[in-house]
Amino acid sequence: MPLEDELIARGVWPLCGVDEAGRGPLAGPVVAAAVIMEPSSALRSSVKDSKQLTAARREKLYEMLVSSDDVRFGTSIVEAPAIDAMNILKATLMAMEEAVGRLRITPSAALVDGNAAPAVACRCYTVVKGDQTEPSISAASIIAKVTRDRIMARMEEIYPGYGFARHKGYPTKDHYEAIHRLGACPIHRRSFKGVS
Repeated sequence: MPLEDELIARGVWPLCGVDEAGRGPLAGPVVAAAVIMEPSSALRSSVKDSKQLTAARREKLYEMLVSSDDVRFGTSIVEAPAIDAMNILKATLMAMEEAVGRLRITPSAALVDGNAAPAVACRCYTVVKGDQTEPSISAASIIAKVTRDRIMARMEEIYPGYGFARHKGYPTKDHYEAIHRLGACPIHRRSFKGVS
């Protein structure tokens, strides 16, 4: 049984799931999302880890999540200069903290994907690979991933030639070749190996 279900059965509510997208890329922001899904929501059985879904399925689930009356969510975006200034772990935790703070309902507890907990004003449970087992974390992973992918598609138009719409800023061979050819652009993370 997912930890989320156990906590709800014990009366821990509201409960939010928290996840991020974009820790590993060489460019662009890290995005975090926090999601509260009603225990009765039909979406709980539909969501999965965003990495296990096709882009089209992620987009469809994203639209279903953000338009559902059963779902409350908050997001936060931390840009590349801030990542360089504080390091990716601190930037990720800051984004998670901000995402939880942007929920319209204050959660009694947060389930966070991974093993590091952000400084949130509620009980916090870290769950390694929680995006695969906890529905609200899966929902957060979808919202964070689609939000970030859409940002990177826009960055392709602003900074053409890097292939951001294709690789989303991740360290691919094509991306390294583009950096070598064009140099780093303003959304590159200068503190990351292979960028500067």
